[in-house]
Amino acid sequence: MTCAMCAVTIKKALQQVEGVQKVIVNYDTKTALVTFDNQKTNISVLINSTTNAGYTSSLVTPNSL
Repeated sequence: MTCAMCAVTIKKALQQVEGVQKVIVNYDTKTALVTFDNQKTNISVLINSTTNAGYTSSLVTPNSL
C-alpha cells in the first residue's frame, strides 16, 4: 500500500468475497485483518481478490509480524 486509497481499494475487494464478514485495513502497518466463514471462502480466494485488484498479498501470522 502506497496511499490511503490503496487501503480503500483492498477493503472493497475483500468485502466482495462471499463469506467475508469483517475487514479492517491498516494503511500504517500495511495489513488487513479479515474475518470470514471458512465454509464459504479460503485464504487463496482472499489473496486472489487483492491480486485481482492490483495488490499482491500474503498470509501473515501473529508470529511473523
